[in-house]
Amino acid sequence: MQTSSDRHEYPAHWEADVVLRDGGTARIRPITVDDAERLVSFYEQVSDESKYYRFFAPYPRLSAKDVHRFTHHDFVDRVGLAATVGGEFIATVRYDRIGADGTPASAPADEAEVAFLVQDAHQGRGVASALLEHIGAVARERGIRRFAAEVLPANTKMIKVFTDAGYTQKRSFEDGVVRLEFDLEPTDRSLAVQRAREQRAEARSVRRLLVPGSVAVIGAGRTAGGVGRSILDNIRDAGFTGELYAVNKAFPEDLKELDGIPAHRSVRDIGGHVDLAVVAVPAEHVPEVVTECGEHGVQGLVVVSAGYAESGPEGRERQRELVRHARTYGMRIIGPNAFGVINTSADVRLNASLAPEMPRPGRIGLFAQSGAIGIALLSRLHRRGGGVTGVTGVSTFVSSGNRADVSGNDVIQYWYDDPDTDVVLMYLESIGNPRKFTRLARRTAAAKPLVVVQGAGSAPQGHAVRATRLPHATVSALLRQAGVIRVDTITELVDAGLLLARQPLPAGPRVAILGNSESLGLLTYDACLSEGLRPQQPLDLTTGATAGDFHAALLRALGDDSCDAVVVTAIPAIGEASVADAELAEALRSAAEQVPGKPVLVVHVELGGLAEALSAAAGTAPQAEAKASGARRLRPSQQLPPPSASPAPPQAPAETPATAPRLIPAYPAAERAVRALGEAVKYAQWRREAAEPGKVPESIDADIDEKGAAEQIAGMLTRGQGLTLGTEETCELLGRYGIAVRRAVPAFTAEDAVRAADDIGYPVALKATAPHLRHRADLGGVRLDLADEEQLRRAYAELTGLFGKPEELRPVVQGMAPRGVDTVIRAVIDPAAGAVLSFGLAGAASQLLGDMAHRLIPVTDRDATSLIRSIRTAPLLFGWRGSTPVDTPALEELLLRVSRLVDDHPEVVAVTLEPVVVAPRGLSVLGASVRLAPPPARDDLGPRTLPVY
Repeated sequence: MQTSSDRHEYPAHWEADVVLRDGGTARIRPITVDDAERLVSFYEQVSDESKYYRFFAPYPRLSAKDVHRFTHHDFVDRVGLAATVGGEFIATVRYDRIGADGTPASAPADEAEVAFLVQDAHQGRGVASALLEHIGAVARERGIRRFAAEVLPANTKMIKVFTDAGYTQKRSFEDGVVRLEFDLEPTDRSLAVQRAREQRAEARSVRRLLVPGSVAVIGAGRTAGGVGRSILDNIRDAGFTGELYAVNKAFPEDLKELDGIPAHRSVRDIGGHVDLAVVAVPAEHVPEVVTECGEHGVQGLVVVSAGYAESGPEGRERQRELVRHARTYGMRIIGPNAFGVINTSADVRLNASLAPEMPRPGRIGLFAQSGAIGIALLSRLHRRGGGVTGVTGVSTFVSSGNRADVSGNDVIQYWYDDPDTDVVLMYLESIGNPRKFTRLARRTAAAKPLVVVQGAGSAPQGHAVRATRLPHATVSALLRQAGVIRVDTITELVDAGLLLARQPLPAGPRVAILGNSESLGLLTYDACLSEGLRPQQPLDLTTGATAGDFHAALLRALGDDSCDAVVVTAIPAIGEASVADAELAEALRSAAEQVPGKPVLVVHVELGGLAEALSAAAGTAPQAEAKASGARRLRPSQQLPPPSASPAPPQAPAETPATAPRLIPAYPAAERAVRALGEAVKYAQWRREAAEPGKVPESIDADIDEKGAAEQIAGMLTRGQGLTLGTEETCELLGRYGIAVRRAVPAFTAEDAVRAADDIGYPVALKATAPHLRHRADLGGVRLDLADEEQLRRAYAELTGLFGKPEELRPVVQGMAPRGVDTVIRAVIDPAAGAVLSFGLAGAASQLLGDMAHRLIPVTDRDATSLIRSIRTAPLLFGWRGSTPVDTPALEELLLRVSRLVDDHPEVVAVTLEPVVVAPRGLSVLGASVRLAPPPARDDLGPRTLPVY
């Protein structure tokens, strides 16, 4: 409750949950007058040394005047923030605005003095860095552009907090004090520092959940059956390497063990530390359990209990309170309504899930929001791998349920530099923060494949997601731009995972096909054409081919420089099939390992046991000798390492170990094998392009008036919160970015039209700009090539005769543009996905067929080039059927200028250029509209904050 002297109401939007360096969480909020006792208690726990560093003198206790000053803020010139855990302060930060003479300001200025104090027990957790991000955002909101801080030279930790933040700084030394001054405007370096800290913190927060040293299952029953008891048994049966406890308040007081597992009535009764608690009690009892866990120091929770957001509005509020409650104690949550988590590492062996069997260890990270889908994926991977350890097994598995806290974004942060995970497979029913997801996906995909099935329908009731105005297909296109391998079904998810887990990436789209079935070879050939691959004519080895024939043919194909991948088609032999399958599998494996740089896939008929034999061959490869040809087996191939110029993770992801078996994936249908190969080819191409990121040509900057545009936008926004600009304002704003719009003169009478044409010069076009007729030449709303006054008057009379009065038609006269291809360019700021640039051909191609391509803003020269070529109708721009190619370099430059306008000025929330007529030389923008509005919140540019879904 604030006093009457406070200039602003309590700024609740400054409250935030953050993940700290060690993976724990803290709450950041403004300090109020009600915090006097908390502040005094906090100060008493700070060491004398830290107090000296803060006040430059011995300062054993706070006076009443100090307490009043540090708790009474106006939230404008004086602001204090606290980081809390369990409701108690662990750190504080404060700024005071200063005037030009260095004294506290009586009038607003743009500089403030900032100071921190962190409890000694929490130093080294990154609390001060998080507080600096948040107090900096608060200061910018209040018009402060610079911070100044005075620090004793011996206070190296605090000096490091400031110097490592990435802001532009100035340092001076006077009177024994280091004075640091720095601008608060985010820089590329400060954003990079912030995101690197975010990655490390969120990865460690997930690691605390997946690599616990001790687990308590709360709600485990005394008898077999039930959710809690099943999870307890699964953890025990998997051979968990840490300490395991059974907890249930219904246990008799004299019960000490449950089937050999220590039993307790409460987490508080456990003598040792508990890293992870699996909560399987009714929803109404969960708050009590969370409190007990928090007070005992539990680091994280897996909540399998149902009855939350999936049950309706009351459950949604119960879910939000659950997250708030857990974060109060620094804990993160997987769930509620979760299926559980699995870690197959030999050092952990955790099956804290409802999966009855521990999956085989492997190199695939698996995330599923749905427990049922998660089980289906685990089962399919197990079957397709033939039960061979390390071939297609799982490294870690997370089923997030309602995804109230830990989301796919968090788990990607963990897998990004997890040395045990080579491939990431994700089933996402919803994406809570598409902008952040695409950012993380781009970085992760540069190091290891990321394959995603994305739900196309509405989000499940338990998932609170941001509303997006973008079609599902557009979001999918943006994910592909970020390097995500987008597939449509869980079958395709597993198919792609099999190929990427143990095969090298293809260097190109050229495919060799060989096998003992002519029909299967032709089906594979046609499938390759459908996927945009370049297949060679199939090599038919005939049904009498031996294992040695396959071995020799595969060696020749792999050695051919004109081949990037090989698909082997095989039908089972007649007679002793199991023996033949084993020989063929070994022949293929040994040949593939002798030429390790190219992927090999097998298409088989599900009548024999070839798929199982291939898995068995991979599983025994380190000990087996190549039997088919007698050739010496070479070192297995490795997954391609990340491109040298791609973003380097804090710890580079490990390559596939040299002793790892190379599984040749087997597919029961040619279409499935080729679809997986096609995705691998596109991903490999993306990886190569990611190694050489695009840029924006310096020539784009030469004639841009960014400052003038900003002033114009600010002036226009004073007229309202959202407005569509008039024609003159639109042309003026676009002109500041080098985008010229052809003049269109309103003509409300025939005489107006004639005067406009005389001014512009014949030939001219007469257009109706009413919304129902705009750009509709097919309806007669556009008349072109009017050569003289007579033709213009006749066209004007026809338009008004057909469609109504001039005030209804809104006719304009415009000079004729050179002939070319009509295109459309749009940019929009979506509240969920961010700024998106779209391109397509004008008319039916984009409106009826939806043939539009999309890229996230800002775009580079490479993005602009690929954007133009991504639409299905792109051949019309490049000389289709003998037509003259149009000026695509001019079109690429226009795309870059629109991107730059929207990126520079987020108040520009929508731009449409239609039509843009692209001629063999140059282009003409014939129509344009711009909409301004206060931009959506860009939380990915603000301080690190955990969302509440």
